[in-house]
Amino acid sequence: MILKLDNVTKTYQDFTLRCSMEVEEGCITGLIGENGAGKSTTFKAILGLIHTDGGNMEIFGKRQGDFSAKDRENIGVVLAESTFCSTFTIKDTALIMENMYGRFDKKKFLEKCARYELPVDKKLREFSTGMKAKFKLLSAMSHEARLLILDEPTVGLDNVARSEMLDEMRQYMEEEGRAVLISSHISSDLEGLCDDLYFIRNGKILLHEDTDVILSDYAVLKVSRKQYEELDKRYIRYRKEESFGYRLLTKEKQFYLDNYPAVAVEKGNIDDVMLLMVKGEKMEVLQ
Repeated sequence: MILKLDNVTKTYQDFTLRCSMEVEEGCITGLIGENGAGKSTTFKAILGLIHTDGGNMEIFGKRQGDFSAKDRENIGVVLAESTFCSTFTIKDTALIMENMYGRFDKKKFLEKCARYELPVDKKLREFSTGMKAKFKLLSAMSHEARLLILDEPTVGLDNVARSEMLDEMRQYMEEEGRAVLISSHISSDLEGLCDDLYFIRNGKILLHEDTDVILSDYAVLKVSRKQYEELDKRYIRYRKEESFGYRLLTKEKQFYLDNYPAVAVEKGNIDDVMLLMVKGEKMEVLQ
């Protein structure tokens, strides 16, 4: 196990994080949720950037409090806030990382920056949003870390650049012993990249599922009110009332395909799951 959070809590005046999750070796794990759901707070707790109020956390089998500087070299990070001074150039940051990380390959890093058309002598504050995103991700992967913590790493990238950076992440994961925890509002990125997903809302994990299961077994049913009354609701998880009737979320797509040929059954995806869990009503409460 690369990362394990057991009931990690952090309380603010109007928000409480209470999070349990695991990131396994060889896996890319996604953390999804609305703005303000607790994703960035979770990342900051993992990185020790905020003090937690309770729970246990282990990284590489060690409690966070027992971490050494050498252990921290095994974590690569992308956060919304830049981790380098805006007056630095890429060459400046390369010199800093060369002294910080024993496995940093300066030559390889500068070659990758050049490949992705990042000017190495230009101040970071003069970079576009997309250029900053590329730089931060390439920096995080530059020192052979075992765990990447990536908070919205593709924000500001166009489709071509996003595809290139996702390929870099896949290539990064070809080495054994690595793992990635990533958040993104671009669901298509996560669907093509992640092995499993956690859905967080109001500081609590509401769902953990393999990405393949979401894409293969989940579905959205669109039913009229009459169809809804006649429907077997045992496998309906959430419902949302619509002008035509109801939109329903199920994990048993095949059951409804086999038994209700007149019902519109649409293949599920991350956006559908999030929408119905956020805007819909949980069916266990209704039954």
